[in-house]
Amino acid sequence: MSKDDYLEYIEIDQAKRFGKPTIKGTRITVTDILEMLASGMTQAEVLDEHPNLLAEQVKAALLYAANQLSGAA
Repeated sequence: MSKDDYLEYIEIDQAKRFGKPTIKGTRITVTDILEMLASGMTQAEVLDEHPNLLAEQVKAALLYAANQLSGAA
């Protein structure tokens, strides 16, 4: 998945979740997904808990976060 691909799934809207990057069509933020995975949930568990999410959207959140950190280290 390229940057152009993952940006199809991510939006930043000041009227939604205080302008945090969210998965389009949801109120689930990139941070929400990262925190679920960091807490030990598997991708399958995240998808089970949020049936409106797709695996591609979880991957897009990870790639978005990685892109934001690119060059920061």
